[in-house]
Amino acid sequence: MPMKANPDDQAHLLELQALDTRLQQLDHRAKSLPELAALAGLATDSEALKHDFMSATGALEDARLELARIESDVAVVEGRIARDTERMQATSSMKDVAGFEAELAGLRRRQLELEETELEVMQRVEDLQLAADGVRGSLDETQAKIAQVEGERDAALETLRSEHTHTAANRSTIAGGLPEELLALYERQRDRYGFGASLLRGGVSSASGVKLNESDMAAIRAAAADDVLICPDSNAILVRTNESGL
Repeated sequence: MPMKANPDDQAHLLELQALDTRLQQLDHRAKSLPELAALAGLATDSEALKHDFMSATGALEDARLELARIESDVAVVEGRIARDTERMQATSSMKDVAGFEAELAGLRRRQLELEETELEVMQRVEDLQLAADGVRGSLDETQAKIAQVEGERDAALETLRSEHTHTAANRSTIAGGLPEELLALYERQRDRYGFGASLLRGGVSSASGVKLNESDMAAIRAAAADDVLICPDSNAILVRTNESGL
């Protein structure tokens, strides 16, 4: 024997189904916001830029250390040149003078080599600094974009949450006015099959979109108005109205 329920209560199931469908849509939208995909891409870009920045700053630090070493070597050579020049000027021995001149010639060659290398490394430091600054700028821009999109995401989620809360409240009101047995059947069918209620309109079940065959329609016509029927195609509660074509 089929369950019995007031036709008006059965009709309210369609409102409940519409609200449940809307809640599902809101949940889906919350999980598939375009901002979420944008943030995922930006996060990938940010990680790549962080890696590039670490590499750039590492290379820059190595070049700076090399420059500091060369500058130290230059200072040592300059000190030896100053010392030997002073000692040469203080001696009256031609032999010592010749020795100092030979040593100074070697020191000046070494000084020239170091200064050329120093210029090359200074240029490399400058180039690496520019490269690091460029990556830092790109990283800062990406971080700013992330903050902007996060704000847009939060605003979109807040709008969805607000509608979800309002829709859930309406659902609770409608569900609270239904007979417990009818509501339990609706919930069971919705959990199992995706739809708890289906409108029969012109012989077509809205849940399945399928036109019922004549045998099913004959059984529906023969049922009492307060009989709770199950759609043979969608397994949802089949709600009959003036649109049902009976």
